[in-house]
Amino acid sequence: MGKDVWVDSVSAPHGLATSGTLLLLDTASLYFRAFYGVPDTVRSPDGVPVNAVRGLLDMIATLVAQRRPTRLVACWDDDWRPAFRVAAIPSYKAHRLADAGDGTEQVPPALTAQVPLIVDVLAVVGIARVGAPGYEADDVIGTLTAREAARPAGARDAVEIVTGDRDLFQLVDDAVPVRVLYTQRGGLDVIDAARLAERYGVPSGDAYADMAILRGDPSDGLPGVPGIGEKTAAALLRTYGSLDGVRAALARVDRGMTEAQRRRLAAAADYLDVAPLVVRVARDAPVPDVDDHLPDSPADPDRLVSLARRWGLASPVARLLDAFASGAG
Repeated sequence: MGKDVWVDSVSAPHGLATSGTLLLLDTASLYFRAFYGVPDTVRSPDGVPVNAVRGLLDMIATLVAQRRPTRLVACWDDDWRPAFRVAAIPSYKAHRLADAGDGTEQVPPALTAQVPLIVDVLAVVGIARVGAPGYEADDVIGTLTAREAARPAGARDAVEIVTGDRDLFQLVDDAVPVRVLYTQRGGLDVIDAARLAERYGVPSGDAYADMAILRGDPSDGLPGVPGIGEKTAAALLRTYGSLDGVRAALARVDRGMTEAQRRRLAAAADYLDVAPLVVRVARDAPVPDVDDHLPDSPADPDRLVSLARRWGLASPVARLLDAFASGAG
């Protein structure tokens, strides 16, 4: 199993809660990582690659065993490039479009073929999987997080978000608490407010979103403000508090802002008008309610046995069921 899949360790340096936790999976982020981290020599008995499926199951098993969540949701991209974001910034994820011209994402065929199997296995195991029409998994995660934060403090669970996407750092909120388990080589980085301050010089998830708007993100086709990099963006936010504060300072020609900064921000006014809609995750997507309790037994044991045999997944399925049993105990 590849080291990049981090199935060996998900240590928590900041001592997060080990019970009363809602674990939200950015599922596509994880199965992409599994696909590239697990050799494609991992195949079914008849030679079909199942590396993404196996890696994802091992990731979930390790997370459940070590994080001990009480609730678990596999969040899904019903739309990887929502129309409302493209309308605001046409370059949004445009470089990832497949050549077919049908709006699909460039995905290796060997991974595309495994996605329906991932859907089947999650269903028969009993893991809740949910998306929202016209929205990305990030928006599903944002909405479920907002719903949890709205619950009374005594009835609220901690939220842990597992992703390789820094965009979700904007959801960090120590008051709930909401923390991000960020996937990286060799393990996970637990992102809370202190870690945001340490790594990026911003004090909160909201401030991270504002920094991301100013900085931009070439991997998502977001131009940012030319000439305003991460450190300058963080410094402006420390001085003026928020993106709105930065723009207000620009309007009043605040002396704390250099002439070059004013010029660059003014030139990017049209971008700054629409970028928040694109960068900030939705908190009110039409996400249906699901039974998100950690399963203590498979939803369809016979079908699970059949799938495990057909695809050579007996070992990862057994590890996942053992993790569920341990979590329920």
